Amino acid sequence: MLKKEYELLIPFVKEPWKKRTFKEVKNICKKTSESYVYDALKRYVKSGLLSEEKAGNVILYSLNVSNAKSQVYAGFIAEYISWNTKHLPFDLVQKIIDKIPTPYFTFIITGSYARKSQKENSDVDIVIIVDDNARSKFILAQINYLCELSIPPGHPYVFRKSEFLEMLLNDEANYGKAISMNNLILYGGTEYYNIMSEAIKNGFNDKKLS
Repeated sequence: MLKKEYELLIPFVKEPWKKRTFKEVKNICKKTSESYVYDALKRYVKSGLLSEEKAGNVILYSLNVSNAKSQVYAGFIAEYISWNTKHLPFDLVQKIIDKIPTPYFTFIITGSYARKSQKENSDVDIVIIVDDNARSKFILAQINYLCELSIPPGHPYVFRKSEFLEMLLNDEANYGKAISMNNLILYGGTEYYNIMSEAIKNGFNDKKLS
């Protein structure tokens, strides 16, 4: 269903804080046609999905993450990739989503299952990001028992939006940064990229991750 052309957006969706050259995009996406990649990137810039800036002799492309349209597109692509990943325990995902008593949240799988390095006894690391006015401890209690009984077992975390944003902007290594670098987003992709937009606007970049 996802057009092959949108594969060129995946590097920007995976790391929305990164700025990439034409050559980097071409190599990451393993495309042989330079004109195909060049034309697609220009269309994305024209449509507002990507931004471009000149740095010396090269043009840098980045996700125009402050644009609502880009947040929706990135969210859809991220969710599409996740729901088409065959090894995830989708029954558990659906049961947890049904238990969350708020309509606005982001559901992320991270850890070994996101890296596709899980073993037979691996837990599924699950992250739920909710609005600041949501009862995060209550939500965690609602899904904890369900996760303990599942096979494979789930290991849930629930963060409020402000808590997740604070982790991204903190100078120290933390779980929020690990999530940003290794995730499969199954629900609430637009909300996730809205948070990333705020983080990037306030200085979140590669230096924060090093």
